Amino acid sequence: VQKNGKADGFHQPRVRGEDSFEEAPLYVAVLTYMGYGIVILFGYFRDFLRAVGLEKCHQAREREEQKDFVPLYQDFENFYKRNLYMRVRDNWNRPICSLPGPVFDVMERVSDDYNWTFRLTGRTVENVINMGSYNYLGFAENNVDFLKTVAEETRQYGVGVCSTRQELGNLSIHEKLEQLVAEFLGVESAMAFGMGFATNSMNIPALVGKGCLILSDELNHTSLILGARLSGATIRVFKHNNMQSLEKMLKEAICSGQPRTHRVWKKILIMVEGIYSMEGSLVRLPEILALKKKYKAYLYLDEAHSIGAVGPTGRGVIEHFGVDPKEVDVLMGTFTKSFGAAGGYIAGKKELVDYLRSHSHSAVYATAMSPPVVEQIIRAIKCIMGYDGTTEGQRRVRQLAENTRYFRSRLKEMGFIIYGNQDSPVVPLLLYLPGKVGAFSRAMLKRKIGVVVVGFPATPITEARARFCVSAAHTREMLDKVLQSLDELGDDIRVKFSRHRRSYRPELYDETDFELDS
Repeated sequence: VQKNGKADGFHQPRVRGEDSFEEAPLYVAVLTYMGYGIVILFGYFRDFLRAVGLEKCHQAREREEQKDFVPLYQDFENFYKRNLYMRVRDNWNRPICSLPGPVFDVMERVSDDYNWTFRLTGRTVENVINMGSYNYLGFAENNVDFLKTVAEETRQYGVGVCSTRQELGNLSIHEKLEQLVAEFLGVESAMAFGMGFATNSMNIPALVGKGCLILSDELNHTSLILGARLSGATIRVFKHNNMQSLEKMLKEAICSGQPRTHRVWKKILIMVEGIYSMEGSLVRLPEILALKKKYKAYLYLDEAHSIGAVGPTGRGVIEHFGVDPKEVDVLMGTFTKSFGAAGGYIAGKKELVDYLRSHSHSAVYATAMSPPVVEQIIRAIKCIMGYDGTTEGQRRVRQLAENTRYFRSRLKEMGFIIYGNQDSPVVPLLLYLPGKVGAFSRAMLKRKIGVVVVGFPATPITEARARFCVSAAHTREMLDKVLQSLDELGDDIRVKFSRHRRSYRPELYDETDFELDS
């Protein structure tokens, strides 16, 4: 596939493997709804106590003399934050005071008013295992030997550019990065942006507009949704990874055209992600490409979580499925995850990139990327491609794949319900009940393990979860400690809901000990 570090073909397609979305037992769903019902009921009761002055209200409220004005705060959102989110607010925004690598240090804080405000105790929780950062290949590091080139570029260019690319901010290092990204992806051209979120939200409006149709996966990231809404195009949402739903919409779009006028759509753009960040599932890329070709649509592929993290040499779902990158019209990705930096890119044909250079708001108005950040990305990509003269990059790619499969398989054996694909380093572990979300996060921190917990409205109301992100920087000892803690905690707070449970003790499944009946 590669000769002298250059792409010279395509990998044989991998077997995709089914995404795992095991349903919870019925009683879990019932208890989850009951839990939210009880919390909401007590919330209204506490609001009554606040209204009569028996309990102090810390929440921002409308001034009395402005009660006839249009309200600034939406009532239910305010209610939810005041009575539900505040009870578990201590599980988010924890202050980190070290390098966020495979381990980090957390500043200890406490609250004297039920999480309305926090105060630091002056103590630090050290060597907490980091299971929440998107540091897939471990490039968020402070190794002096690895960062020599970053220091050199900082001395030459400084830290800030203070200008846009179109004015006085187009440095040679920016063009070097874009050439390297295009070579890495195997496409004609690429363009880099300073912010990953804006790469989607500011470029999609430059590609489609009124009279165009966007077909968006229902689990797409907020940046894709915002970009679609800003574009002015018509948006229709298809079921997650459901090819029947997508094809039905494509047929309807071709046959019926635009609403009322029935004119032909100017463009039909399918928007999907490589790895879905809350589900851990992989896009069904070969099937989507077949539909794209059949119905003459365009494809926008967001590889924010998949670039660097999947594929035999880290080139994302394109490589994972053995697809020619030139078949995807718009390739998007970010540098904030696998590359340990910041920003994003759009790649594809030269005509596409040249068009975006003059029409994208993110390209025309945004300040150019910081030179040290650019060099960090270049360093990481060269390491993955082997241009640094070592095999360290490929070792990290293989280590991530090994860690991912090991971590996922052990969790399944323990009896947890986890979502996603076996090759996805994003591992959602389902907790369901709202009371278990806070209890889980606090208990894990006591065991010196940092996790991310997610609930409604970021997920469906019955599917609160903990989201683990596996890294190549995690050692087997770290993963085993996390797994042991999860095994103990899963029994303590009763979150082993899987009905396909199997013991992880291999001695119980040694087939040589079984005797067959004659």
